[in-house]
Amino acid sequence: MGSILLVVLFGAATIGLVVGSRLRGRADDHREPIAAIQSFLLTLVGLILAFSLALAVGRYEARRAVVVQDANAIGTTYLRAQTLSEPIRTRSLRLLRDYVDVSIRLSGTVPGSPEADAAVADGSHLQRELWSLAGQALDADPVASAPRLYVETLNEMIDVQTVRVRGLNNRVPSAVLTVELVGAALALALLATHLSILGRAIVPIFVVATLVTLLMLVTFDLDRPTRGLIEVPSTALTDLRASMELSPAATGPTSP
Repeated sequence: MGSILLVVLFGAATIGLVVGSRLRGRADDHREPIAAIQSFLLTLVGLILAFSLALAVGRYEARRAVVVQDANAIGTTYLRAQTLSEPIRTRSLRLLRDYVDVSIRLSGTVPGSPEADAAVADGSHLQRELWSLAGQALDADPVASAPRLYVETLNEMIDVQTVRVRGLNNRVPSAVLTVELVGAALALALLATHLSILGRAIVPIFVVATLVTLLMLVTFDLDRPTRGLIEVPSTALTDLRASMELSPAATGPTSP
């Protein structure tokens, strides 16, 4: 993505410089209209870039927050599963450890890819198994508080996972990013043309092109958290998985 941005934006600036150098002899005829258009386009592109960056940052922060929320929900479910009766207790704890592994695996996949779809499918399968065991625990002792509390947090864990998956797939549409890139390229081309007609130094245009490229690269990177330099950390999940290697803190009843 970075190479595409560099080629498009710096290529547009170079084309603008070439066109401007050829129009320099007729500067009076083209100076004012080109200046007006490039000023309008630069203002519009600036607003679009600021708006896109704000959206991307908001989505990135939401994805970070839901990972922590997911880890907290799984951790609470794991603690409450320790209070269930055997053999449901041991089976549920094992499935929850597998579920954390799947959640960590989801963090490293590209949304919409076969790997991501497989991780989501594995998570859904584990959810069904856990829910089936929770139903058995309730059926065995419908008046006990431990199964009812466990079902409550298990339901929350399933809901949070749905929110997390939807958040990973909630991105700025490619059509919007394409329009943003085309608009920035046109604005840079017209700015380069205007400066070239006036016979100004070409360094400022490439400085502006570099800044716009970096800003767009950050925006695209934030909006695609598993395919660039800026990633959503899964530290909360990995720490939770490490804690699950310890012996369970609570011992459940040996019979309902």
